[in-house]
Amino acid sequence: MRNRIRAALAVGAIAALAVAGLMFARPASAATLVEVTNFGSNPTNLRMHLYVPDRVASRPAVLVAVHYCTGTGPAFYSGTQFAALADQYGFIVIYPSATRSGQCFDVSSPGALTHNGNSDPVGIVSMVRWVVQNRNGDSNRVYVTGASSGAMMTNVLLATYPDVFKAGAAFMGVPHACFATTDGSMWNSQCANGQRIMTAQQWGDLARNAFPGYSGPRPRMQLWHGTTDSTLRFPNFGEEIKQWTNVHGLSQNPSSTDTPQSGWTRTRYGGTGVQPPVEGIAIQNVGHSLPLAGQAAMAIAFFGLNGTSNPPSSTPPSGCTATVTPGTVWGDRYNTSVTVTGTSNWTVVVALTAPQRVSTTWSGSFSWDSTGYVMTVRPNGSGNTFGFTTMFNGNSTARPTIRSCTAG
Repeated sequence: MRNRIRAALAVGAIAALAVAGLMFARPASAATLVEVTNFGSNPTNLRMHLYVPDRVASRPAVLVAVHYCTGTGPAFYSGTQFAALADQYGFIVIYPSATRSGQCFDVSSPGALTHNGNSDPVGIVSMVRWVVQNRNGDSNRVYVTGASSGAMMTNVLLATYPDVFKAGAAFMGVPHACFATTDGSMWNSQCANGQRIMTAQQWGDLARNAFPGYSGPRPRMQLWHGTTDSTLRFPNFGEEIKQWTNVHGLSQNPSSTDTPQSGWTRTRYGGTGVQPPVEGIAIQNVGHSLPLAGQAAMAIAFFGLNGTSNPPSSTPPSGCTATVTPGTVWGDRYNTSVTVTGTSNWTVVVALTAPQRVSTTWSGSFSWDSTGYVMTVRPNGSGNTFGFTTMFNGNSTARPTIRSCTAG
């Protein structure tokens, strides 16, 4: 049974590439896929293939593209659009290859599910660090995507190495640690069948526990799944959303819902733009057969790699300061703004005393804690000053205060 399911993981993914017309010939280019050896710590003997386009950006972003079961890095290179998009936008693509029987990635062992463990994620992170050191890759713009087994690894990498990856796009995956086993097996039928259902807090704790003590920013996540997937069943999509919204401290109620194509339902959490903290796309009447044509480009847009010019390199900021500008009271409303100095890459947490509602056009999230209402705001490309309005029940002392300003 396990072998049949693993074969389905492979066949479904390969069929997706063929049916969608993605088995393309490479465009005319001098750039080729090359194998890199001796790239660093690699406890499971993964292989590394690298694609550097002819016109690479001066400090290029790095994308890790992870294959399905029975696949290889070169097959994923040939069968997906990521290398063509790298030609267009100047980023570098790493294609890891699993080498164990069945060529599935390890997403189940304790060594794979913990930071600095002893399995596949260690080797993949070594590949990233090699590219940063040897190809001038931008360590602040590292992303990961994958299909099936590669989508499961995408979830694992974002949980175990949130200090390395800035965002991920998982096509037909399962939550981090959903496949966890303790008997040495690499397969978890309960998870594959969509029967491992937990609370958002439980899923979030599993992701946070993958890197105990980590307190930095968390990677954004884009999730894709077909509703009739019979290999990694569709309930896993909802469990992934639970996990990543909880990791980001977001409500499971979407900020926006739309239909980018017929039969697609897209939900965004914590923001309504192209790059929210969490985004899910459910495809009606589609099985284990993603990505379809054009979906790789949507993942690249979610990462922010589709600009016509090379984005400026991000350097680790030294810190930031947020200042509240005195506002005005009008009826039951208090209008004010916050200005951030010291960096253009920041997260500000604003605390308020029991307002009824907060209104802002900026990307952020809103929640209650023991002190009242908390607003977390991030840049949205409109400068370093954001305004907002609070409403309260006649309590004109409900002024906002800055709880924290975090650079990076």
